[in-house]
Amino acid sequence: MSRRNGGAESGASTAAVFGEVLRHFREAALLSQEGLARQIPCDRSHVARVEAGTRVPTDGFAKTCDELLATSGVLTRLWGRIDWYPQVEHPDWFRRRAEMDEVAVALREYQERVIPGLLQTPEYAQALFSRRRADAHEIESRVHARMSRQQRFLADGGPLYVAILDESCLRNAVGSPEVMRQQCAHLLSVGQSANIRLQVAPADLFGLVRPRGSMSLIELTDERWVYSESLDRGHFSNDPALYARHSHTYDVLRADILSARQSAALISDVMERYEQHGQLPTQRGVLDQEQLQRRQWRQLHRNSPRFPRHRPRPRQQNP
Repeated sequence: MSRRNGGAESGASTAAVFGEVLRHFREAALLSQEGLARQIPCDRSHVARVEAGTRVPTDGFAKTCDELLATSGVLTRLWGRIDWYPQVEHPDWFRRRAEMDEVAVALREYQERVIPGLLQTPEYAQALFSRRRADAHEIESRVHARMSRQQRFLADGGPLYVAILDESCLRNAVGSPEVMRQQCAHLLSVGQSANIRLQVAPADLFGLVRPRGSMSLIELTDERWVYSESLDRGHFSNDPALYARHSHTYDVLRADILSARQSAALISDVMERYEQHGQLPTQRGVLDQEQLQRRQWRQLHRNSPRFPRHRPRPRQQNP
């Protein structure tokens, strides 16, 4: 779809306009945010943030809403006219990788410890960048740039994207339990896209041969690249032998780990744990109180005076 150019201010205002139009059609259809989210399907918070103008929707989201709300394509046309990410700037060391993402025909990634940038929610990315003690403007700019890379892969007909997540990506707490819950919900949502496959390499599965670190296998029209990172530095190689070796390791690992369906089940379990995270202290407090009451009852019972109980003597039988 064609995009018009605009400044950051116009991008922010049109995002809010898109949210207002979506809310108008949703309310006209007598649907709550939760009701619409259930039919899409997605998380209710995602619908709420799109309507508030703080979450960038994909074109697939717009098309689905058009169909569910019978808008005659209004949302899809509006989505195509909005410059969602004007004036995006990537760090110098990462710019080359971002340029490859714009033209890649296929991308395969293996990631440890943190969710890949192409799959992060804005809240998750913000929490990551906040760890570096950057100022608010820099954090917003970095999150803005990261989200801009996702649109091509999340759009209908996007390039093939296969991501293997080490289980540590799901277990490594970032931000808060709610941030992690939303991130897991986002993974389940994007994993349903026709061009995206997500698989998890469990921590307790023995015998797996994993790459030595996070890496990407980038396939362009006429060449293939292996990409990895160290501290604030990207490493590229188009050596055919190196690409073939890493590709072999990747394919074997993918065959040995959980399938996409099994991985979704694991992600759902992890998401449920984050949902229950805030309830655990309360539940623990109830258990502690019950145990205290039992101990007090036993102590009271031991300290109470004991009286002899009258027991009837057995009857003697006549010889």
